[in-house]
Amino acid sequence: MLDIVFSDSACGSLKVAQHYGEGKYQGGCIGVFVSHADGSKPTKEEVEVAQQEAEEKARLAWESATPLSGNTSDIYGFNLVLSVGDISENQPGIKRKQTLEHLYSVYPNDEGCQAAQEILKRVNEDLKKVRKRVTLGESLRVWYSNQPDEMCGLYWFMGQLNQWKVHSRQVYIVKLPEWEADEKGNIVQKSGWGEVAPGEWHRYLALQKPVLPVFEQSCASHWQELQRENAPLRATLNGQLISAQETLYDGFILREIAAEGEEFQEAMIIGRVLGKYQLGIGDSWVALRIEEMIHAGKLEAVSAVAEDMPVYHRVLRKCTYGL
Repeated sequence: MLDIVFSDSACGSLKVAQHYGEGKYQGGCIGVFVSHADGSKPTKEEVEVAQQEAEEKARLAWESATPLSGNTSDIYGFNLVLSVGDISENQPGIKRKQTLEHLYSVYPNDEGCQAAQEILKRVNEDLKKVRKRVTLGESLRVWYSNQPDEMCGLYWFMGQLNQWKVHSRQVYIVKLPEWEADEKGNIVQKSGWGEVAPGEWHRYLALQKPVLPVFEQSCASHWQELQRENAPLRATLNGQLISAQETLYDGFILREIAAEGEEFQEAMIIGRVLGKYQLGIGDSWVALRIEEMIHAGKLEAVSAVAEDMPVYHRVLRKCTYGL
């Protein structure tokens, strides 16, 4: 069984999950962050307590886990960020590379160009491997959710299978629940498979469903429609994947900026937008939209960015005539 996911985080977690929980818990290095709302430094005792709690939580997770088994070579991650940018290509090519370079341009030392090249190279190599293996009769399982990139990944990949004329009886899907109740009865919402811990994956196997021919064809047809529209963004609205304009998330960004004083830390705004609204988008897209607000004269940078830090590690000031 081949497993298909659409983020590097999900790919890494799923690979660990194959053998997570096997044998006796060995422990390891666990880091903790302790902070106070008033900015005061945590005491040594507070840090030690947090460390002990984290280690106990890790031990319990290991001992309660059920290993998925399998080989890491059966897991393929297609981290193409298809909710953003040009999707007119049938195979990931120069236009996808340009979109990834644009997204990763917020990171230092030209890391974006190198990352985009590596992702595109790996994706196309893996796509050939998957095609060969399913053509030979192997089954595959696609993990997806309502997160825009994962939903786009599902539709795109169903389009690939449709082109390859793969029998749908070989294909299964697993959709991440929109919410769950944990062991304490608390409601837990995960925005995508990248948030699923290695010890949790086995719980979702019960949600696996076979793909019907009509589902594969419907997804492929809808993806072709989205390709024709080729909007700046794709988003999930009431469970449906739709085209959207690049200003889609601006309201959430402006709302958080409005709550700040005249000057503020850009990184704090990005963190709150991602954490508070659970939009399923990355820091780079929010940073690029804030950059557009700077170009439009609504904001201005008042501090320099260190060479080894993302561009959004700076202080911004509101321009009263713009905001």
